[in-house]
Formats: sequence, C-alpha cells, structure tokens
Amino acid sequence: MWSTLIRQFRHYLKLERSLSENSIEAYSLDVQKLADFAEKEFPQKSLLELELEHLRRFVNTLASLEISVYTQARIISGIKAFYRFLMYEDRIKEDPAQLLEAPKLGRKLPDTLSYPEIEQLLEAIPLGEPEGHRNRAILEMLYSSGLRVSELVELKKSQVFTEIGFLKVVGKGNKERLVPIGKDALRYLKIYQELVRVHQTPAKGHEEYVFLNRRGQKLTRVMIFLIIKKTAEQAGIKKNISPHTFRHSFATHLIEGGADLRAVQEMLGHESITTTEIYTHLDRDYLRQVLSEFHPRK
Repeated sequence: MWSTLIRQFRHYLKLERSLSENSIEAYSLDVQKLADFAEKEFPQKSLLELELEHLRRFVNTLASLEISVYTQARIISGIKAFYRFLMYEDRIKEDPAQLLEAPKLGRKLPDTLSYPEIEQLLEAIPLGEPEGHRNRAILEMLYSSGLRVSELVELKKSQVFTEIGFLKVVGKGNKERLVPIGKDALRYLKIYQELVRVHQTPAKGHEEYVFLNRRGQKLTRVMIFLIIKKTAEQAGIKKNISPHTFRHSFATHLIEGGADLRAVQEMLGHESITTTEIYTHLDRDYLRQVLSEFHPRK
C-alpha cells in the first residue's frame, strides 16, 4: 500500500501542486522514511491507521539522529503534505499530522559576499580557457539577477530578452516572473553566445538551453557548484560559497542600497514577503556597522 500511495502522492504534487521534480523527489523520500519506520515499529498498523502518537514517535526518532533541525523540519513538512493529500483524496477522515510540531528554527542569516569579493571572483575566471566566457556569463547572471541555480540551468534562449534587458524565469511551482539583467551580465552573455555557444553542436533535445557543457548538453546543478568552488579557490576566497550565495548577495546589496522590499521580493520570486524580510536583518546589521564606523558620537 505504501508504494501505491507514494506514487499517487507524486502525481498529486506534480499535477495539483505544480511542484518541481526536485521538490517531488524530496517529499517522496520523506514519506518513504516514515513508511520504513512504521513497517518496523508498527507492523500491525496500516498506513491509514497511523495516529498522532505514532507520528510523534517517528519525529522523536528523527531528533535522536545526527541530522540538523532544518532537515528534521523539512521531513516533517513532507509528512504534513502527504497527510493533506490523503485528506484531499478522502482516504482518511482526520489528519493525524495536523498537530505534529516541527523543531523550532532560529532565523539563520545567509552567507553573503561583499561587492569587492564578487569582483574578485569574477576577475579570477580565466577567459583564455574554453569555458571561461561561459563561466563568466554564468556568475555575472547569478549575481545580476539573483537566480536560483535550477532557474539558471533551465534557462532557454527564448527566455532572454536582450533588447529590453530582462529574463523570463520559470521559478518554483512553474511560476514565471520577469527579472532585469545588468549591463555587464548582458555583455558577457553576448560574448559567450557569439564566440562560444554559436560554434557548439547541441545534443538532441538541448538546442534551446543557453548554457551547455562540452558535450552540448545543458549544465547540471552540480556542475554550477563545481564551477563556483573552483573559481573561489582561484580567487583565494576562503568562504564556503555556493550558487545561492550569489542570490543572497544580490538581495543583500539591493536592500543595503535602499531598494524597496516588495521589488526585491518580486525579483527573487518569493511567494511571501516574510521570506524576503530576512534581508532587512542583514540591512540593520549593515546600518549598525556604518553607525559605529562613521558617526562622530558612536
């Protein structure tokens, strides 16, 4: 029964919730963890007979493992989504996960790069190498437009409007948004397209993707991580950075510069303004720093 319901749950997440394949996979794995636990601990109980006390036992077991509270919270979120699906399908009459509590999460401020560090990274990319122009365009676009790594690797040529300086990005839940792209990012994108991309033979089915690897296939998320790690080493930057670091830096630098929070929310594609508000905390830290450094009566 578990495998059948998980398969139906996947269809529900794709068709009804319009979630990405990555999110669907994560939710499915979360439910599978519960399935494995229940089959071992409560073999006499069918899936549809589990109650809140059984789910709490599962959550307590998660807490005893050496996994972060963020991972625990994500797993619990997947379980809650699964039981909402069962209610939606009239498979159960009451939702046992409704009162299931996730661990308290502190609001961790994301790591960012300063603007000089961004420049240091960009200048460290060797443009004489075959992938140099492509990698420079990738990092310029991550910082210029605050893209998620999945949005970058899925970007197609038809989504780039160079004449007006905008990208049409497909974000979480297949929601489209228009994002401005800076002049430097556009310049390096044009160089990549005219000097490198035009001479590549795309693999079948990959013709429309903007960024390709040596085999003519679209880049993977892992490849973007590796490009950034290698570039950070070349630049001598010791921070542990990822593609998301560019997104955080993009938002932080906008807020520090006085950008409207709603505008930043729109560009990042955040569904809720509260998600964007984390950057106001960063902004306040920045303002305190300015005060302490430059005010005559600090």
